[in-house]
Amino acid sequence: MAIFELEQFSFTYPNETEPALNHVSMNVDEGEFLLLCGMSGCGKTTLLRQLKPALTPHGTHSGIIRFSGRPLQDWDLRTQAAQIGFVMQSPESQIVTDKVWHELSFGLESLGFDSQIIRLRTAEMASFFGIEAWFEKDVSGLSGGQKQLLNLASIMAMQPRVLLLDEPTSQLDPIAAADFLASVKKINTELGVAVIIVEQRLQDVFALADRVVVLNKGKILTDAPPRKAGADLIEKRHPMAEALPAPMKIFCGVQSGPECPITVRDGRKWLNNRFHEKKPKQNQIQETYVKPMPKKDAAVQLKDCWFSYGKGYPDVVKNLSLNVSKGELFCILGGNGTGKTTALSLIAGLNKPYRGKIKVNGRIAMLPQYPQSLFLKSTVEDDLAEVLPPDEKKQIAEIAKLVEIEHLLHRHPYDLSGGEQQRAALGKVLLTKPDILLLDEPTKGLDAFFKITFAAILDKLITSGITVIMVSHDIEFCAEHADTCALFFNGNLVAGGPAREFFAGNSFYTTAANRMARDWFPNAVTNGDVIALCRKNPE
Repeated sequence: MAIFELEQFSFTYPNETEPALNHVSMNVDEGEFLLLCGMSGCGKTTLLRQLKPALTPHGTHSGIIRFSGRPLQDWDLRTQAAQIGFVMQSPESQIVTDKVWHELSFGLESLGFDSQIIRLRTAEMASFFGIEAWFEKDVSGLSGGQKQLLNLASIMAMQPRVLLLDEPTSQLDPIAAADFLASVKKINTELGVAVIIVEQRLQDVFALADRVVVLNKGKILTDAPPRKAGADLIEKRHPMAEALPAPMKIFCGVQSGPECPITVRDGRKWLNNRFHEKKPKQNQIQETYVKPMPKKDAAVQLKDCWFSYGKGYPDVVKNLSLNVSKGELFCILGGNGTGKTTALSLIAGLNKPYRGKIKVNGRIAMLPQYPQSLFLKSTVEDDLAEVLPPDEKKQIAEIAKLVEIEHLLHRHPYDLSGGEQQRAALGKVLLTKPDILLLDEPTKGLDAFFKITFAAILDKLITSGITVIMVSHDIEFCAEHADTCALFFNGNLVAGGPAREFFAGNSFYTTAANRMARDWFPNAVTNGDVIALCRKNPE
């Protein structure tokens, strides 16, 4: 039986001529795990929010959505709240109380359950999700991964029949993201709850799905099981093929066939069969192009810096020393809550260390983790103009073209998708013409195709002498484009070096391509590396 049915459903935002959703027809069965993906602005989040009436945006619609056989709007608000769970992109945006235990029980209290049921379900969810150890903690002290897990547990306490998730791992580090998705899959398989998840990072979620629906300009482009959906994208040469899991892209770059691997495990089996358990003769990537070394002059220097958010609070940054050269792309990776964003705030001058020295050579601009904090006006165009003198407004058209938001200039910034907001915020920051650019999770919400454009933008900035320091969970992007990568842990940098050397030696903070091929090609870290070496070592 279908839990959701959409028949010729269309939706148009106010003051727009083109529909965000255009005659979408699809079913979602009871207990199904559905992955909904597509390029930024294709309508993914818009479609997901149509399934949760309390979150439906303003606009006009046609067609029908049924929930369990009845029109969605015919269900009462209590049923909608309890049976249709929704987990948002930002962990903080959904939390409403100060204590973990209270957050777990808040939804049940709002629905009017008696205290005995609330205690039972709260205890059950805390046990199921492994929350007992931090059950009585303040929410403010949790990591991003813990907050998102708490959001999920709070929703599940209401025993929903379907779970809607809008890019729930976009702000989580790779380990926390994998743990979160494992919990979602456990809910799906053990409780039979249907899952509809919107994601840009397909590496881990693709193999979990029963079905993949790809949207393109508000229409369904592909609706098929994962392996078939991936093959369709590759055959159509659609930009979303760039987002496919590494094993699929590597396989298609080397050969074609029906047994395309999806997971790292499957990819390792494929390589083992390909080389018949023998080591390939040419197993190292030889650098054919060596990027010019950055200028020796330092753009940013930190020496022995310590910082806490107040007297009596624990230190967030501990004895941090850092040197970043002019014209360098320096990427900082690490888990949620380790101090990466705080370190950026010290460089930007937003916070000051209570011990240590910071030297910055040039004008700084910062793209924050939450781009909404940069938006002050009612249209994107006015927001961009806000940082410019009146006689330089022509730069708006140039920067809008660069970050591909020309068609969004008349829109309210808060009406944009997450990826579109990220691009608009990037444009605003670039208009300030900084010497040093600080980026906090800049690829969050960006589709794989625009990441290529974003990388070209960064390359152009760096070539012109601008220094870029980037905090990111996007391992694949950092491996492909960074000059230097470093791991932040417990308030300090514990390791760092050239990107290839850094990723080739790690187990978790490395690329899927490296995990898949390291037994055969130890220093291969990108999909292109593995494809090139496979071609040099034919079967």
